[in-house]
Amino acid sequence: MEKVVAVIMVGGPTKGTRFRPLSFNTPKPLFPLAGQPMIQHPISACKRIPNLAQIFLIGFYEEREFALYVSSISNELKVPVRYLKEDKPHGSAGGLYYFRDMIMEENPSHIILLNCDVCCSFPLPDLLEAHKRYGGMGTMLVIKVSAESAHQFGELIADPNTKELLHYTEKPETFVHTHYSSSNCEVSDLINCGVYVFTPDIFTAIQGVLTHREDRANIRQVSSFEAFQSATRTLPVDFVRLDQDILSPLAGKKQLYTYETTDFWEQIKTPGMSLKCSSLYLALFKITSPQLLASGNGITSATIAGDVYIHPSAKVHPTAKVINISSSSSILSSAIGPNVSISANVRVGAGVRLISCIVLDDVEIKGNGDYNAKLGITILGEAVTVEDEVVVINSIVLPNKVLNVSVQEEIIL
Repeated sequence: MEKVVAVIMVGGPTKGTRFRPLSFNTPKPLFPLAGQPMIQHPISACKRIPNLAQIFLIGFYEEREFALYVSSISNELKVPVRYLKEDKPHGSAGGLYYFRDMIMEENPSHIILLNCDVCCSFPLPDLLEAHKRYGGMGTMLVIKVSAESAHQFGELIADPNTKELLHYTEKPETFVHTHYSSSNCEVSDLINCGVYVFTPDIFTAIQGVLTHREDRANIRQVSSFEAFQSATRTLPVDFVRLDQDILSPLAGKKQLYTYETTDFWEQIKTPGMSLKCSSLYLALFKITSPQLLASGNGITSATIAGDVYIHPSAKVHPTAKVINISSSSSILSSAIGPNVSISANVRVGAGVRLISCIVLDDVEIKGNGDYNAKLGITILGEAVTVEDEVVVINSIVLPNKVLNVSVQEEIIL
């Protein structure tokens, strides 16, 4: 039986500085998106691969930071998950090669390689099947983007018929143009998604790069000053990048192929992207894991609007007291969502409204209080429309107005 292993590159504290301050107390791969650690989304996708033997996580974090999570997810998914700590930066391909003996322990026929900070639906079984049809050394997941934004990523050209990778450039300064037909030359709109499947031949390709560098280093005869200049310009001999050192040189040699996804894809580089990606994963749950999404009846539990995740240990108050415009008051259910993820041991009080947010562990959001003192007196004239999510506090609004922004202590003429 053919076996498959998966390798997820998780980086480390020396990288991912753009994700601060969210990564100060929690390693970036463990930051929750849609109620699950960021890394759990690709791990769960790997579980859907037939004949998956093992999952490896490679990074620079201390082993103790991942020990509890690795043990927990291994038991939950019934698949061995191991964390491997690099002793120093080896590059995306060099890190894979450094742990080649462990990766090949189960004698796998294929190796799935992913980056942790990628958000997508991870169609890994389909990618693997396409790779087997192509018969090459490797296949990468690609997606179409606007030609104007393609140069921000790993830009590539693929044969439209065979899907062979013809050209690859990592974040080129100028657009890459298709060259498979002189009569049809247009700007490339395909980019690398950072998700791959390789045969074990990938290790032979990496070894070839290392051998070439060692040979060049041995025959180089330069003065000490020239050696110093050379050292400042070149990478360490054992530092191998997947894109520049493997993908680019092998493009057009019938060894690498592409598989295009039409689903969503994003990079998780900044704190703002975490909220967008959480929303994408919540929407995906409707298809893959609907049991993870919260529901509410608006009477004994909070009203749920859109896609929401609530951890089983969280306490969300079922009602919120709303001061009516008239002299009387009414009890309405609180509303949570859309795009809300509530983590473990969170407490949400009465009257709280949550929308587009990630609430981390042990947070308390209070909602009780003296509403009369806070809201003052608000008068709305005849035929006034107050749109959703708009708050009006201690204000007077003349007739026939439409409020689409919140106001406080104002007279709207």
